[in-house]
Amino acid sequence: MPLIQVKVIENVFTGEQKQEIVRRLTDAMVGIEGESMRPVTWCVVEEVHSGDWGIAGNPLTTADVKALAAGVSA
Repeated sequence: MPLIQVKVIENVFTGEQKQEIVRRLTDAMVGIEGESMRPVTWCVVEEVHSGDWGIAGNPLTTADVKALAAGVSA
């Protein structure tokens, strides 16, 4: 029984986008394991507070992620 855990920085994704993440990742696992595993495939999307996530020793904020998504240097 697979458990898919996804961590994202808060306020980056909408509720609809998080639901899409759950659907698509579940579909990906079912594509590998077979349709019979869908009922027991769990997917959890957890939000991390802005600034509580770091890359290369530097905190990453919601604004930083939105700037990266827009193709702007933060």
